Amino acid sequence: MEAALDSGAKAKHIILVHGVCHGGWSWYKVAAGLRSAAGHGCRVHAPDLAASGTDDRRLPEVATFSEYTGPLLDVLRSLPAGEKAVLVGHSLGGLSVALASEMFPDKVAVAAFLSAYMPDCASPPSHVLIQV
Repeated sequence: MEAALDSGAKAKHIILVHGVCHGGWSWYKVAAGLRSAAGHGCRVHAPDLAASGTDDRRLPEVATFSEYTGPLLDVLRSLPAGEKAVLVGHSLGGLSVALASEMFPDKVAVAAFLSAYMPDCASPPSHVLIQV
């Protein structure tokens, strides 16, 4: 993984982003496997996005997609300067990964889309949902 990183910075975090109708819990086995394999100081997070998992808000209370993605953005915001994370998004989590990568390019080492929505550079992010 380190060979794929730019500017020689080592990723200290792997952040797993769940899809629609799920929560961080959906990554339980993957996260556990990565944690046991990452004995070299790498941390694994699987945050609950807004109105998902243990976040008690209801979806109608989440006004924007940025607010929905807020917990992921908060994790990236909290990384110390110079630290980068590997983001893995599944399903709708791909759009959250894309938004986070755009907002924090200096904090994202790699963005991986696992059976996920992946917006293109020429259309608005909602374009992939409109096509479905």
